[in-house]
Amino acid sequence: MSIVRKSIWLFVAGVVFLVIVTGTVYTLDTQHAAVVTTFGVPTVIADPGIKFKIPLVQRVQKIDTTVRELAIGYNATTGQSINEESVMITSDFNFINVDFIIIYQVSDPLKYAFAAEYPITMMKNIAQNCIRSVIASYPIDAVLTVGKSEIQTNIRDMLYEKINSHDIGLLIRNVTIMDAEPPTEEIKVAFKGVEDARQNMDEFINKANEYVNAIIPEARANVDRTIREAESSRAARIAEANVEVSKFNAMYEEYTKFPEMTKKRMFYEAMELIMPHMKVVIVGDDGETQTILPLDSFMN
Repeated sequence: MSIVRKSIWLFVAGVVFLVIVTGTVYTLDTQHAAVVTTFGVPTVIADPGIKFKIPLVQRVQKIDTTVRELAIGYNATTGQSINEESVMITSDFNFINVDFIIIYQVSDPLKYAFAAEYPITMMKNIAQNCIRSVIASYPIDAVLTVGKSEIQTNIRDMLYEKINSHDIGLLIRNVTIMDAEPPTEEIKVAFKGVEDARQNMDEFINKANEYVNAIIPEARANVDRTIREAESSRAARIAEANVEVSKFNAMYEEYTKFPEMTKKRMFYEAMELIMPHMKVVIVGDDGETQTILPLDSFMN
């Protein structure tokens, strides 16, 4: 009987020791912080390692401080859509399914533990309100195509401000649209056609820009070449005109010395140019032949 009692006492002592040890020692890693409450007064412990607490006096709540994700509009585990969260209306009164990922982090473990009873649920409700408000200000075409980046930014900024105003110890890192599509197959096909047409338009614009970028240097080269040729022709014409002016000045100088003789010579030269095959006979005042132009002996 004494052996049985002794075994019972040893078992009870072991259980008590185990309870004391497990209630006294806890560990922290780099991904968690601890909120330790002593007689209702909380303190935050963030250093990793083995920690001790007073059993039955101190209560420890471990808070995950890593960057985490919150899915809105679908189940992150199964990927199944949640229509109550994803279906919303746009500014042009169209329905659309939009799935989001909220990237967040616990920035203040103490506020996270005590400022709200369910801070994640609170953040999700606020996020849904921000998402619906922003989506309702854009047409469906913008939500499906070119407006996604701007929509994400507006939702993130709005959610960031509201979470900070509630001061629940959470920090919004980013908001991302995971998927956006019309609620019916017919509308999906129609908007896919719109998106394909937009992509084709962008492709044509890029090709046109490539052509412009290729043709402009060639056109500029042609312009430069034409300008150089024009300048060369201009210089040649000016030089030719200067020669003609010099010839005219020389002729005029001779004319002023012997006007009658010069007139006759110019007349004969002009007639020779006009009628090259006609013989010109110059008869003197006494009626005798003096000169025959052109001279047959030289022509033959």
